[in-house]
Amino acid sequence: MNKAINNYWKTNLKYLSILLAIWFLVSFGFGILLVDLLNQIQIGGFKLGFWFAQQGSIYIFVALIFVYVFLMNRLDDKTAE
Repeated sequence: MNKAINNYWKTNLKYLSILLAIWFLVSFGFGILLVDLLNQIQIGGFKLGFWFAQQGSIYIFVALIFVYVFLMNRLDDKTAE
């Protein structure tokens, strides 16, 4: 039983690490570091770098929450077997 719990938490931490890395890349990388490069592209009259800094990172964060819920439900079902 202890091994199953360790595997569960190891997988959970792996999911968290990957999802937080994606969020960091989008919010910090696209919104701050790559903003000048992305501002050369416009969507709906707004520069893409501005969009990522203002809206994109929030949308990605909410999407990542749903991805995390999906992954954890699948992991819980797998663990319950």
